[in-house]
Amino acid sequence: MLKKIIILSFFLFNCVSAQEISTCFTPGGNCTDQIVKRINEAKTSLYVQAYSFTSQPIIQAIVKAHERGLIVKVILDKENEDRRNFGAQTLIKNKIDVLIDDKPAIAHNKVMVVDEKDVITGSFNFTKSAQDRNAENVLFINNDPIIAKKYLENFNNRALVSRKIKEQN
Repeated sequence: MLKKIIILSFFLFNCVSAQEISTCFTPGGNCTDQIVKRINEAKTSLYVQAYSFTSQPIIQAIVKAHERGLIVKVILDKENEDRRNFGAQTLIKNKIDVLIDDKPAIAHNKVMVVDEKDVITGSFNFTKSAQDRNAENVLFINNDPIIAKKYLENFNNRALVSRKIKEQN
């Protein structure tokens, strides 16, 4: 029995050591740039869940990821159908499908899953205000496919109860 525990501990130690966790805080940190950098480094896929979604640099990075051929899927809160929240419409104009999660009162997620192994999450809305005016936090969890899988499961569950966005003219 002891032998199995040692082997299991060795296995867990190796898995955990590969994981990299970093943080960013506003005011003070340039969290938008760090998020954009992670999006720009993506190789295969990008899954986004967002409450507020108006940060031009983040929106443009997502569009460029789609143009590079990545799988890009986006679920937003219903507030993003309002004309003032142009982020969703920018994605639609660039042929990125956008779903609206309108079943809960607020779809308050701020999550990105990158390449099915990295997770970006925290209080940081993907907005200019989050970067320039608010006290926010971002947690970057890299090289952890187990955590990423949990977030993808949640993404897929929310997608099942979401609807396609209404396009504005």
